[in-house]
Amino acid sequence: MFVIIGWVLALACIFGVFIAHEGNIHVILSALPFELTTILGAALGAFLANNQMKVVKASLRGLGQCFKGSKFSKARYMELLALLFDILQKARKEGLMSIEKDVEDPHNSPLFQKYPTVGGDHHVTEFITDYLRMMVSGNLNAHEIESLMDSEIDTHHAEEHAAVAAIARLAGGLPAFGIVAAVLGVVNTMGSVGQPPAVLGGMIGSALVGTFLGILLAYGFVEPLGGLLEQKVEDAGKELQCIKTTLLASMQGYAPQVAIEFGRKVLYSGDRPTFTELEGHVKGKK
Repeated sequence: MFVIIGWVLALACIFGVFIAHEGNIHVILSALPFELTTILGAALGAFLANNQMKVVKASLRGLGQCFKGSKFSKARYMELLALLFDILQKARKEGLMSIEKDVEDPHNSPLFQKYPTVGGDHHVTEFITDYLRMMVSGNLNAHEIESLMDSEIDTHHAEEHAAVAAIARLAGGLPAFGIVAAVLGVVNTMGSVGQPPAVLGGMIGSALVGTFLGILLAYGFVEPLGGLLEQKVEDAGKELQCIKTTLLASMQGYAPQVAIEFGRKVLYSGDRPTFTELEGHVKGKK
């Protein structure tokens, strides 16, 4: 929603001021289809040539996410920490082997079913169960599991940032493609030097629309999308950091109530539930 509002505000200010200063909007509108085709076509071709198909697909998925609200909310984090608390509490009371069935088949586990928002997220569920499985096996210590977690989080971060970097490169190239479109317009104008000054002026104005559109698309549309996608990637990484910190605290001997407090402190302050909110939520889910 805020993406659309931002774009509407930007366009209203840019074109509103242009029209208010008695600018000829007809020149821009008449040149728009041809300049857009040149710039976007060239940018799309370069984007495909510059990225592997997996990065292209990730970029398209990421751009789609930019138009959706963030799923990383205080309510989601409370569910996540409550789920971790229940798992760790069961393991503490009944032994680590008691959670083996929950770990092996989380989709049919009463613990995971109690928290559908988090339990239904395949990536989060897989991350939790993979390391709980290692904890149950008892073959690795806390430092070894922490190293594995860091490696997986770094890999996830690199994969997600590949799409962010691809969109940033696209934004960086758009002004240059705008110049290309403008140069082609100037070449076309130079081939019509015998025309009256009024006609030549219109042709030069149309050519300059290419430069204008390249800059506008880059800094008004594509780069903001890349920045928004980067923020969403950071939010996803923060969730994995929360799980990592909670599980490691449990492995180091802290009680479940204390372990989830470790995880809570990792979260961004705007999304972090308070101690009282989390405690009330955990008790309400019992």
